[in-house]
Amino acid sequence: MSTQIDARLAELGLTLPAAPMPAANYVPYVISGNQIFISGQISANSDGLITGVVGRDLTTAQGADAAGTCALSLLAQAKAACDGDLGRIARLVKLTGFVNSTAEFTDQPKVINGASDLFVEIMGDAGHHARSAVSAVSLPLGVAVEIEAIFELK
Repeated sequence: MSTQIDARLAELGLTLPAAPMPAANYVPYVISGNQIFISGQISANSDGLITGVVGRDLTTAQGADAAGTCALSLLAQAKAACDGDLGRIARLVKLTGFVNSTAEFTDQPKVINGASDLFVEIMGDAGHHARSAVSAVSLPLGVAVEIEAIFELK
């Protein structure tokens, strides 16, 4: 079933990855009422994990690109939670983003904008959301970014 989100992804030349399986003792998402709580998705692309410390190994722009890959994984999980039908998504409610960055780095919001901007580009007004963007001294597997999300179902 093709939805507005699927159509917009195609227009942008974006493909959702396979919904990543959990790396530890948790589930990738939980549906509670009319919300989907999606576990943190780490920065990865077709070449593998995007690792490094923003402000030392990666620029802010590279970190934002890494955050964009997290957004695509979050959408892939949402699609899995909706049995393949992204048309069931009413809106993105909230993102919580973690940036593996140096102690001196203070542009975490600009990094997480890589995900926020992509969600708005894909979902329009339904992609506007509440958000937190924080620094972490390290992240699992040395990745640059990890983001979790809450979506509202129709």
